[in-house]
This record gives sequence, structure tokens and C-alpha cells, in this order.
Amino acid sequence: MNPLTTDLSGAAINPLQQLTEMGGQVMWVLLGLAVLGLVAFFYLVITGALFAPRLTSRLRKTLNQWQQQPSQYCVESLDDVSGWLARCNPLPQIIRVAMTTMLECRDGTNVREELARQSQQALKPFEAPLKVIEVIAALAPLLGLLGTVMGMMSAFSAMSVAEGQANASQLSGGIYEALTTTAAGLVVAIPFAAIAAWAEFRLRLLNLMINDTLVRVITTPIGVRETRVRSTEKPAPAVTEEPRAAQRDATYATG
Repeated sequence: MNPLTTDLSGAAINPLQQLTEMGGQVMWVLLGLAVLGLVAFFYLVITGALFAPRLTSRLRKTLNQWQQQPSQYCVESLDDVSGWLARCNPLPQIIRVAMTTMLECRDGTNVREELARQSQQALKPFEAPLKVIEVIAALAPLLGLLGTVMGMMSAFSAMSVAEGQANASQLSGGIYEALTTTAAGLVVAIPFAAIAAWAEFRLRLLNLMINDTLVRVITTPIGVRETRVRSTEKPAPAVTEEPRAAQRDATYATG
């Protein structure tokens, strides 16, 4: 029978108890961090799928209309959304604020401050789970190192009790615990470090997308379409005095 799956009495032990037997008390902390990291990861994925800013085809069409002819109609078209998932998208609200403030000709500094606050609020739900994952990725190797130190201390304690005559079986327990916690710490840290890098990259892309969208809104001059239309209209032909004089002479002749 495998000694790793049985205790001293020969009874079978479950995998969780086996891990704690292999790594000591530090293994419980690592397991707790792994569970917390998984919860934060799934929360991040679900929140991103529902509440992440998304530049849909409908929003692109509205932005193109705004750049061609800024008007209240573009603002009203943002209110015409259907579906629960579309209403969870915070980007239309940010675009609506930008268009409304531009049509009202408010101060540019106040507009930019308000848009920056709105953008920060849209990305705020993703900051907490990302920070949790980053902390777990940083703490797991340190906890593995702590377990290594505690395992080596246990091994040297066994040597001191044996007064320098300890055999390999007495030393193997502490060394095995030290190596197990080190490996467990790396196993927990590596995937969460990758997840944190991926999530940070995605947040950077979302931030760039929001900034690019708002720049397209606030840099469009109000009334640019009306000015362009007026400049392309042909002026009405001027009426000279000669035709008018000829018309008067013809009237007198027939009269």
C-alpha cells in the first residue's frame, strides 16, 4: 500500500489531508489563497462579460453620425437600447454625457474632468479582484519559502534531538515538507501571475478604447455639418438693372 495515502494506523486518507500531511500547516494557507484566487478570477470573468465597456456596432454608427452632424438626435439614439446585456454596458452613458456637454457648450476643463470620473467609475469594478489576484501571486512564493524554512527547521531539530546520530528517515520528513511547500507556492503563484498580467492588459485595452471614443466625441466641432452645407450652396443670381429697365419699357409699350 502507498504510504502517502495511508496514515500511521494504515487507514486511508483523503487528498486534502494528504496535502496537509505533506506540506504542514503552511499548506492550509496556500489552499485558502488558491480558493480565494479562483473566486476572484471567476468574479472578474463574470463582471467583465456583463459590465465591461463595449463599443458595439450600434455605438460605432452613432459615433459616425455624430462626427458627420452633431445633434440632439445622436444623444437620443443612445437611449434606444434593447436587451438587458446592452443596458449593462456603461459606455453609452459615458458617450451620452460627452455629447450632452458638447451640445450645451460647457467649459472644456469641467467636461474632461467629468468624463475622466465616468471612465474611472466604469473600470472600478475590475480593480478589486485584480488586486486580490496580484496579492495572491506575490504572497504564494513567500509562503512556500516560509514552509521551506519551517521544514528545514524541523529537519535540524530532529538532528539535534538525535545528538548528531539521526538517520535519513528522521531527516526526510522535514526536507520533504520543505520541498513540498516550495512547489505548492510556485504552483499557486504561476497561474495567478499569468491571470493578473492578462487582466491588466485587458483593462489597459478598455481604457484606451474609452479614451479614443471620447476623443472622437469632444473633438468634433459643433455645427460643422451646417457650415459645410451652407458653403456648398450656390448663391442666387443677382438681378441687374438692365432687365428691369427692359421690363418697364415693355410694360409701357403694351400699355
